[in-house]
Amino acid sequence: MKKLLLLPILFLSLNGFTQDIKIDTINVLKLNPVTIIGEKTKILPGSGQIVNQQQLERMNQSNINNVLRVIPGVNVRDEEGFGLRPNIGLRGTSVNRSSKITLMEDGILIAPAPYSDPSAYYFPTFARMQGIEVLKGSSQIKYGPYTIGGAINLISTAIPNQFKGFGQISYGSFGTNQQRFWVGDSKKNFDYVFDINRLASNGFKQLDNGGNTGFDRRDMMGKLRWHNDKNSKRPQSVTLKFVNTTEIGNESYLGLTYQDYQKNHLRRYAATQKDKLDMNHNHLTLNHSMILSDGLLINTTAYYSKTFRDWGRVNSVAGQSLNNILNDPTTQQTPYNIMTGQANGSLDYQSAARTYYSKGVQTNLTYFFNTKSLLHQFNVGLRYHEDQADRYATRSTYNMSNGNMILASVGVYGNQENQIRNAKSFSGFINYDLKYKNLKITPGVRYENIAFDFQNYGNNDNARIGADLKSASNQLEVILPGIGFNYGLNKNMTFFGGVHKGFSPPGMPSIGNSTAQAKIETSMNYEIGYRIENKVFNAQLVGFLNNYDNILGSDNVSGGGAGTGDMFNAGHAKIQGIELSLSYNVLHHIKNIKTFKMPLIIAYTYNDAKFEETFVNGGGDWGSRTINKGDLIPFITPHLLTASLGFENKNLNISITGRYTGDTRINPSHSSLITPSENVSYTDFNSIAGFLILDCSANYKINQYFTAFTTINNLTNSKAITTNLPQGFRPNIPLSFNAGFKIDF
Repeated sequence: MKKLLLLPILFLSLNGFTQDIKIDTINVLKLNPVTIIGEKTKILPGSGQIVNQQQLERMNQSNINNVLRVIPGVNVRDEEGFGLRPNIGLRGTSVNRSSKITLMEDGILIAPAPYSDPSAYYFPTFARMQGIEVLKGSSQIKYGPYTIGGAINLISTAIPNQFKGFGQISYGSFGTNQQRFWVGDSKKNFDYVFDINRLASNGFKQLDNGGNTGFDRRDMMGKLRWHNDKNSKRPQSVTLKFVNTTEIGNESYLGLTYQDYQKNHLRRYAATQKDKLDMNHNHLTLNHSMILSDGLLINTTAYYSKTFRDWGRVNSVAGQSLNNILNDPTTQQTPYNIMTGQANGSLDYQSAARTYYSKGVQTNLTYFFNTKSLLHQFNVGLRYHEDQADRYATRSTYNMSNGNMILASVGVYGNQENQIRNAKSFSGFINYDLKYKNLKITPGVRYENIAFDFQNYGNNDNARIGADLKSASNQLEVILPGIGFNYGLNKNMTFFGGVHKGFSPPGMPSIGNSTAQAKIETSMNYEIGYRIENKVFNAQLVGFLNNYDNILGSDNVSGGGAGTGDMFNAGHAKIQGIELSLSYNVLHHIKNIKTFKMPLIIAYTYNDAKFEETFVNGGGDWGSRTINKGDLIPFITPHLLTASLGFENKNLNISITGRYTGDTRINPSHSSLITPSENVSYTDFNSIAGFLILDCSANYKINQYFTAFTTINNLTNSKAITTNLPQGFRPNIPLSFNAGFKIDF
């Protein structure tokens, strides 16, 4: 470790033997702190793609799930239809609560507790983002801790170079409405931007006996930046950013039986009438960027966040678990009738309150120079991070009476779950770019040292005196090397590839059972790719292989498990696939049509994900069963395809987008596909059938200030089942319309 810390000093000492390189001051002080790719896609030694501000403005999508599908290698599972809590996986990692990818906003970890409790119950408000960066392959070892699948960085509204403002208002189906306003300016030494958002809906699901099934999310962000004069000897800036997000969501974990889904796929059972999510998130970042000399810059950020979420929801009915009732509503007729409000009886209701804390400081140093025909760039990063998940779950009792839930007894706070999860980490990386003519080679290494501490106070000690305290700790360190290359065949075509060791933390240590202790998740990851970029045609083709030494399963209610949060060793596994993306102006070769464009965009992903050994699974999302070598890993969709065709001229752009999700396994198996039907019980089907969703978006520029826009989601009103999680079958948003205005000033 000492050698790792001494290397930056060695790099600095080279300055006396090198040629100076001028730095773009504006780019460094304004963009470098928040982006992980920037405009460097042509020279990345790995797969990296960007959805920029112009593309986002054309899509008019407040649902990030629909946007991410234009990037190959991204697997997304819909849950509530609005994309408020997306389930995202990259290159075959688990999609459940986006817990196996590195999530960032402006280059800073954004999951509520990325080490101790990584499930992303909070996800940034997508409406205030002006770009998305997705990084996969060897070049993403700089962005841990989750380095197997990849990293996603959301870029929030930037401070404009001069006074500028923007407003947006829209209204649509199910009372869905959005209001957004931001304003910013750059002065001589002081810059700012403030961005205010509200997105709300009455919801499209139909609750038995009526009621709101929607949400109300409000978000405010601000950035204040001081910088010295551009011609200063050492240009520098200090940026303070703050975010506050609140949400009240009338959302449930409980879906439908297949028979009820066929009758009315938008139905919500009477037992979910009290289900509600209460969420509040605050975070602060303080960034300092400085150009120390030509070729040398340093960027340091301190950050702090606090997230509270309490998701209250029905947990069991008449002593029967919801899954038991969904599995066999005929045998469980009485609990089913209570759940649907047709009979009177008791229900258990669980309030799952969790408070997350995350804080840390990270610094990145970049040094680049020339030695004759060679261009060198060193990147060194260090981060100290702490996070905590304080979990209280309380179970109370309600009585169902004539279809209405009436509180019968209030449970003692923490009578279902009462624990604290802590994690501390120190991480660092060294990355070296060596460029000679058209060849760039990038070796690098990442280091993670993590300490976990788990304190379970038991369900009878809500004051946390410690009478029944059970605790466990675990410390680990891992070194993760990698190397990538990028070779420019000419100014438009590039050949790239790489290999790196990937890693995911093992979660909380086991209490009193060392044999069940989850090991770290590691894999050797390989990729090879080709990209072509010019004014009318862009394409990228990548083959990848993630060869796991140990893949981890998990136990979460949101993933179909019991909700302990435990991780399970599943041994060797192999995930491989192909990613293809292309964009092309169909009208480019037609003469006399210079004012019109017809952009075609295609993104395709093929995944082949299999277990490589036979073992008895410990439980959780994959069940307590024997998993055989060759079984397919569940919830990794083999075929994903998104295609978009647009029409554009000076004032109008229209696009139709189709998103196909292929057949998806929902449990480990390699037998024939069995999808839900009238003749198949809930426990016997093993796959969700593939489905296609069509969306349409249009923008018309009225003048230099005003733009009218509309979106139509699910044009064909598809009623396909999107998932069977968390509990029962769930639909996509039905045919819906949205229209509004944008103003730029």
